[in-house]
Amino acid sequence: MSKNYNISVVIPTYNRYEVLKRALASVYSQTHQPKEVIVIDDGSNDETSLIKKLFPQVKYIYQKNCGVSSARNLGIKNSTCSWIAFLDSDDEWHRDKLALHVEFHKNNRDILMSYTDEKWIRDGIEVKIPKKFHKFGGDIFEKCLSHCIIAPSAAMMHIDLINRVGLFDESLEVCEDYEMWLRVTCRDKVGLINEKLITKYGGNDDQLSVKFWGMDRFRVHALEKLMNLELHLEQKKLLRETLVKKYSVLLKGAIKYDKMLEIEEYKIKIERYRFE
Repeated sequence: MSKNYNISVVIPTYNRYEVLKRALASVYSQTHQPKEVIVIDDGSNDETSLIKKLFPQVKYIYQKNCGVSSARNLGIKNSTCSWIAFLDSDDEWHRDKLALHVEFHKNNRDILMSYTDEKWIRDGIEVKIPKKFHKFGGDIFEKCLSHCIIAPSAAMMHIDLINRVGLFDESLEVCEDYEMWLRVTCRDKVGLINEKLITKYGGNDDQLSVKFWGMDRFRVHALEKLMNLELHLEQKKLLRETLVKKYSVLLKGAIKYDKMLEIEEYKIKIERYRFE
């Protein structure tokens, strides 16, 4: 693995010109400066293109609206550095974030991905983060099965790891990060920098977690996809148990709303994964 710590920052964005300015300001205030910053404009029709005038050093790339995974992947493909740090355009980094990633990887050269803890702001007020999003380091596959505990804005990865596990799944409109981290953690250790080094802002109607109901529908797609990989027996067992739990939750919802086709589908899949 290359010993240089040149970093490409990849920022996907869609109609978020105002908060994008905040995100970029947090990047350019880093104590360890990235080598390049790539903004992928995913088909915005607001003032996003004007970001080139405010931050002329940014590598700005426009694409028609194809979704956040496509935008992140395009950023990765256009990066030139060994390390990729992700930042969502409505989030913000704390000034020592990249410096602490570099320090961690200098001391842990066998680990190719690290992430940080985070702070949540909802409608201008800091809120307590639910226990299910508690952070862990090391072999964290089991910890990642139920919910996505790694925010994209918290993560930095080596390009060798991305090349090995593959890019973000562009068929997933949401939970694409959850699916990606599962592919990573089933094989690799992940480092945790146990400090709140990103601020995530919520309360916006255009956020994907607000736009889509029943997020477990997307998580089970990611989990089923993972079943096709060569996993350890214990990992397969944990994966099946998680699928049964999530399908049981979805079954209750289908029964509540009299969705007969979905009821039958979930019953069949519960039996399949319970006894497979």
